[in-house]
Amino acid sequence: MGAVYRARDLHFPNVVKRVAVKEMISQVRDPAMRETLVRNFEREANILATLEHPSIPRIYDYFTQNERSYLIEEFIEGKDLEALLSESPGFFLEAQVVQWALELCDVLGFLHDHKPEPIIFRDMKPSNIMINNYDHVMLIDFGIAKTFQTGQKGTMIGTEGYSPPEQYKGEASPLSDVFALGATMHHLLTRRDPRLEAPFSFNERPIRHINPNVSIELEAVINTAIQYNPANRVPSALAMKEALVNTAQPPGAPPQPSQVTDMPKIKEADTASETGKLAWKFECEDEIRGTPVCNNGILFVGSYDYNLYALEAASGQFMWKYATDGGIVSRPSIHEGTIYFGSEDRRLHAIIQRSGKLSWTYYTDGPIRSSPLIAENHIFIGSDDGFMHAVNSMTGRRSWKTDVGSPVRSTPIIFNDFLFFGTEAGDFYCLDLRGQVKWRFKAKRAVTGSAIITQDILFFGSVDATFYALDIKSGFVIWRFRLGKASISTPCLVENFLFTGAIDNVIYCIEKNSAKEVWRFSTEHQVTGSPVIQKDSLYCGSVDGYLYCLEYRTGRLRWKFKTEGPITGSPTACDDNIFFGSTDHRVYALSI
Repeated sequence: MGAVYRARDLHFPNVVKRVAVKEMISQVRDPAMRETLVRNFEREANILATLEHPSIPRIYDYFTQNERSYLIEEFIEGKDLEALLSESPGFFLEAQVVQWALELCDVLGFLHDHKPEPIIFRDMKPSNIMINNYDHVMLIDFGIAKTFQTGQKGTMIGTEGYSPPEQYKGEASPLSDVFALGATMHHLLTRRDPRLEAPFSFNERPIRHINPNVSIELEAVINTAIQYNPANRVPSALAMKEALVNTAQPPGAPPQPSQVTDMPKIKEADTASETGKLAWKFECEDEIRGTPVCNNGILFVGSYDYNLYALEAASGQFMWKYATDGGIVSRPSIHEGTIYFGSEDRRLHAIIQRSGKLSWTYYTDGPIRSSPLIAENHIFIGSDDGFMHAVNSMTGRRSWKTDVGSPVRSTPIIFNDFLFFGTEAGDFYCLDLRGQVKWRFKAKRAVTGSAIITQDILFFGSVDATFYALDIKSGFVIWRFRLGKASISTPCLVENFLFTGAIDNVIYCIEKNSAKEVWRFSTEHQVTGSPVIQKDSLYCGSVDGYLYCLEYRTGRLRWKFKTEGPITGSPTACDDNIFFGSTDHRVYALSI
């Protein structure tokens, strides 16, 4: 590679979108060799284009012009571990190295499980590991990665000191990456560069002789990973992760937030002590994926049969329905007798609450899956067209729209005259009420759920499997909590407890100030909806088809109610009832 440039993507004129442009300059005269170089470059691009993982940069484009080839990638703010080693005068803390290694095990496991064929990275070393500004790992430079076929030999390639002995023979397997990860951890903990030592001489410089602060357990795991014979190594990246977790959390030690995926789970009671009593149910013609809203004794809910329904909250009696030209997942908002909601027909609809008649519609250039926010005589709503729209609530005319570069499916919130929302590209924005950007925070993956705010702190989850707390004035990270998997749930807050769901099937309770896990409750499938609190209970649905009622302080199951389809939206609590929809086409009302 000739160079890497920081560039701006001009496809988004109103937003500064940074990208990295990797350049390869071919100076060879032999046409066959030049063709091989270009083919290898395109192979890297094609490998990256198939991969979606929080620790792998996204690829946007690639092309070749004359003797130069270019790869357009996600721009990573941060430094590689080799730079951090040179800048740091002392040893890295064991806990920090283990946290980085856990993330590297995750991405290696992802590569090794790649279908149809595993991918071997083949060049794990500090300079190929970026630590971004949020202290997460990004694995860069896939120039020598290859798909793995048993028994297949290749070119002797890699970096001396980090590469295992079999790689010198042109052989590489998932265990080769395990060796390189162990060698990298040895370097980080001892500051002894293996490139300057005799090959495979790690046993001559034991980790604890150089850095006595390292635990015996961690030294043993690394020593197993860097065994000369592949058969004697840790058998996989997943096994390496499990071994590292065990060193980081000895038996009897209190659980750490970074290890939440391995903490014991609260088990359900064999039988619930009580059950939610069905008050009524109403059947639509298609799935209900969104969240209902209750106002003045009337329940409003959208369906994928293209209708918004108005039902009597007490009885479930049908009152009226309003037809759109697309599915409705947007949660309605109500203000001064008018109902506002978005539809996949690309429109924001304003409906008269009393009659269900149309007041006005506002068109966007993409499906609307965001829910509207009403404030300052305006409707604020995101669209898949990549804009945040501000629409006059009386006339339906646009006041402004701001290009944010990717679909907006989260519901915006307002605090102190600023608008906050996330995008499917992982950007979290703070705009003023004229649509001007005040600050932007970058997560690794989409921010689909909405945020909540308390005491000048923003809380939200992301598809990058992280729950964030940001300073509302600057967008700086206050703390992060590692979830087991992605989250599109909107959190709720009671006292000092934050509650959220994730697609690892878990409902989490997190302490607001310390970011420590208080409890977790496991369902049988993904939790995509958002929890709500009513009195001393938490209510949340799951794709397993159950609505769960938990004690919110302990996470213990009180009862669960079974529907005949996944519950993907959120429940609504009103008086002594819980209302929610299911993909079994029904709206349910439970007495609680």
